[in-house]
Amino acid sequence: QVQLVESGGGLVQPGGSLRLACAASGSISSINTMGWYRQAPGKQRDLVATITRSGYTNVADSVKGRFTISRDNAKNTVYLQMNNLKPEDTAVYYCNYRDGIRSYWGQGTQVTVSS
Repeated sequence: QVQLVESGGGLVQPGGSLRLACAASGSISSINTMGWYRQAPGKQRDLVATITRSGYTNVADSVKGRFTISRDNAKNTVYLQMNNLKPEDTAVYYCNYRDGIRSYWGQGTQVTVSS
């Protein structure tokens, strides 16, 4: 089992910034991918960004140039730096861990972008 604990969500004005963090613990594989997905009300859960343990990233076009994903392998923690936030970024953000045969989700953290 892998446990994921997310932090950093909240309310921010358009143009503002937030940083999300997700710490993994438990039975963690040496080869894994961690990342962030988001789900707005009434919509499907979509990819935001993922990063492998070696640092390869995959970032959604809708957030390229505004969001940056990074990770600290020593802490088994993934970060999402979100800049120039827009109202359409409002969603519950979920952390994900996968290692080929297993996939785990965090509980989600709300990000609301509103004036």
